[in-house]
Amino acid sequence: MIARLAGLWLLLACWLALPGAARAEDQGQLLQFEHVSAAGLPEQRLTVWLPPGYDRSKRRYGVVYMHDGHNLFELKYSNFNKIWAVDKAMLAAMRSGRVDPHIVVGIWAPGADRYRQYLPQDIYRTSSGDLLVQMDKLAAGPVMSEAYLAWLAGPLKRWVDGRFRTLSDRDHTAIAGSSMGGLVSCYAFLRYPATYGRAACISSHWPAAIPGEVGVTNPALAAMWDGWFAARLGRPDGRRLWLDHGTATLDAHYAPYQQAVDARIAAMGWRRGRDWQSKVYPGAEHEENAWAARLPEIFGWLLRRSR
Repeated sequence: MIARLAGLWLLLACWLALPGAARAEDQGQLLQFEHVSAAGLPEQRLTVWLPPGYDRSKRRYGVVYMHDGHNLFELKYSNFNKIWAVDKAMLAAMRSGRVDPHIVVGIWAPGADRYRQYLPQDIYRTSSGDLLVQMDKLAAGPVMSEAYLAWLAGPLKRWVDGRFRTLSDRDHTAIAGSSMGGLVSCYAFLRYPATYGRAACISSHWPAAIPGEVGVTNPALAAMWDGWFAARLGRPDGRRLWLDHGTATLDAHYAPYQQAVDARIAAMGWRRGRDWQSKVYPGAEHEENAWAARLPEIFGWLLRRSR
């Protein structure tokens, strides 16, 4: 009997040592938080990813806050049966040896209220004419991105820092998103420079409405984005900003606006490749698979250790 038990324990130990047996743990863990209240906003929902080894260590971790949290990790929750595979991207960046493990907080978009929550209120206030008409049509209610950013940088961040072992300073706090989520990530980076030291504005929807309704390229809107960055960006001061877009589907409309923003950032003394990055991905479409394909590169640059 003793020999048989010893044999069973040996088999169990061997099974646990197999790569497949440890794979689930090695991928980190996902936590779901539903029915999260936020003053002045629709009810929110969170998906939090903890990196491998979180429960077995006492180390503290940087945090990446990401919009459209339902599209980040699991196909069963996604809008289009496509996901960013953020956990895999983070693991790939970590394997490079240049990026420390980070906690990822995915904030789900509140359904029909997504546009109102993500449209930068600064830009909405300065819009007029056909552009404002189109924004009001899409919003179908009051724009609430200022309240969203205040909740992110205030109550939500305090809860995350209190609930998990985080490195809560600016240089270990990042924000990222795509499309309208790219715009609100830039908004957070500009409005809360003491909170977010890193931002990734991916395939940012610079037309801010339906492109065909505001013109292929709207010079007034391009000037508004230029003025927005000129007024709020400031000096790099150790911060990092990533910008990008593809060239197909919706992304085909972004180049003129991105070029105007790039020129402004460079004019303000930000050094490309060190303080900020702007990339074009030929043929890339406006969709989650395209963003998933380049996310390891984004994390590798944005979250790399400071020298």
